[in-house]
Amino acid sequence: MTTFKILTFAIGTAAFLSAKNLSETFFSNQANERKVVESNFSVEPKITVSKDNKIQVALLLDTSNSMDGLIDQAKSRLWNIVNTLTTLKYNGQAPQIEIALYEYGNDGLKDENYIRQVTPLTQDLDLVSEKLFALRTNGGSEYCGAVIRDASTNLNWDGNEKSMKLIYIAGNEPFNQGKISYKDVIAKAKAKNIYTNTIFCGSRNEGIETFWQNGASLGDGKFFNIDSDRKVIYIETPYDVKISQFNSKLNDTYISYGSRGSEMKSKQTAQDSNAEMQSASNAVERAVSKSKKNAYRNDHWDLVDRVGNDKGYISSIKEEELPSELKGKSKEEINKIVAQKSADRDKIQKEIEILAKQRQTYIDSEMKKRGNSEGDDLGKAIEKSILEIGKKNGYSF
Repeated sequence: MTTFKILTFAIGTAAFLSAKNLSETFFSNQANERKVVESNFSVEPKITVSKDNKIQVALLLDTSNSMDGLIDQAKSRLWNIVNTLTTLKYNGQAPQIEIALYEYGNDGLKDENYIRQVTPLTQDLDLVSEKLFALRTNGGSEYCGAVIRDASTNLNWDGNEKSMKLIYIAGNEPFNQGKISYKDVIAKAKAKNIYTNTIFCGSRNEGIETFWQNGASLGDGKFFNIDSDRKVIYIETPYDVKISQFNSKLNDTYISYGSRGSEMKSKQTAQDSNAEMQSASNAVERAVSKSKKNAYRNDHWDLVDRVGNDKGYISSIKEEELPSELKGKSKEEINKIVAQKSADRDKIQKEIEILAKQRQTYIDSEMKKRGNSEGDDLGKAIEKSILEIGKKNGYSF
């Protein structure tokens, strides 16, 4: 070998070894950084989802003409409310989350008291989101007593005394309108351990003078006043893009089944779009909610969730109930595919959980710098009361 070739070989070898060392150092540093992240923002020990205990929330929203801002805040804060609920634990277990939606005070409603149950108490949060985004305002008379009576008597409230049951009613007209006494219905709700919380859209003094504070006091709940026309303030974080990327991967772990499975999977994507239409930050909040097993479950159309609750379900499923990608496969093959999707989902949800903690720490820091000067909106009012009432009832965070 000539001197030139030897020199070229030596330089090439040195460059290769140097690059190799740099590569190993880079990936080693990345691994170390990952360990630091997981140490500082560690995933909690696996939380068991309670089979008995629930947190049930009924949102009663005034949809009269002046309440467009309130509905917009509800759209922007739905997933933030869900994420607050998922922070509560009872004896180390995560209660199941159910949400119901009512509208009242709308002339277009075919009811003598202008009220409508939009959704029952449900874990189908895509349904809640879909119906919330479909709400439209129209002039009307706001009968708070009537809508509280309907919600407290006609929803399927859990009988377990450890379950937490919450009504949130928001509006801007006097609380005592209509033939039905709010005092009587709130007292009956309280006897069922249902807390009535009131959110007045206007000044605090007006809310007190028009009996909104009295309603909350009678219902052992919290009274808040908000500016319903205030735009929700979002804080963008360095973690938002990554969480959104994981959300796309999370969607790929869902396997539709049944006569409406494909429709429901499309609805999941549609509600992703609705959340993003409000803001990129709101879409991230939804992605975080979708990583919570006690809140976002879709047993009625997703095979992974269904098998998670019923291990032997695949053995009884009919061919026509399967999506096209699973037709013609053996039950053993289907079980393997579902198991792999389940494992993938667990991994993705853990990744989102780590990023969500980093994101929340960043948001808390920014809020502290701003001195929480943005004021309360619908979501913040509900968040505060959830934490206070939860603590009072033995829930930890």
